[in-house]
Amino acid sequence: MAKLSSELYLVSPLDVAGTFPERLARALDAGPVAAFQFRVKGVDEHEAARLAEPLQRICADREVAFIVNDSISLARRLGADGVHLGQDDGDVKDARDRLGRNAQIGVTCHDSRHLAMDAGEAGADYVAFGAFFPSSTKDTKHVAGLDLLEWWQSIFELPCVAIGGITPQNCAPLIQAGADFLAVSNAVWSGDEAANVAAFFDAIRANPRLNEDS
Repeated sequence: MAKLSSELYLVSPLDVAGTFPERLARALDAGPVAAFQFRVKGVDEHEAARLAEPLQRICADREVAFIVNDSISLARRLGADGVHLGQDDGDVKDARDRLGRNAQIGVTCHDSRHLAMDAGEAGADYVAFGAFFPSSTKDTKHVAGLDLLEWWQSIFELPCVAIGGITPQNCAPLIQAGADFLAVSNAVWSGDEAANVAAFFDAIRANPRLNEDS
């Protein structure tokens, strides 16, 4: 299969109990997914680890990176593939020291070129920009434009992730502007997860990056 211009980065809903492991398996089997971010709030680390373990196995069986949101300590406890840090969730260098050289460390950079460059200099493996569209997953406090993706791709080799309200219907400009990954949550989990992942895959295939060689 030819390399896709962008890849899917699934973010969990806040409720991952009940039948969610089966839903995750269906989603991952529906099309290429690069990473899954485990994102839960309001539970202690012991309970978070209990919820994460079956999901981590499902990802490992399919060679999908398992990324923990916010918590370096939980990522270390689970032996996760990496951690995603918000601006208030820890330091890249600390995460690297605690998780090791092979961990995938991502940083939310909102709409800021400065934050993204700082994250890259600190050793992050990817930066995340957004929100590009209104999101039902979290309150939208920062709005990013396509010019940010275009600028980043024109200068840096570090991968970038687009976040915020992304759907199969609106993702084309993000792909064409240079988003290496599309972080999606509600657009997958709000309906038939397998059909929604397949729809994203179709949209990605139909929209090659504008500056890519044919």
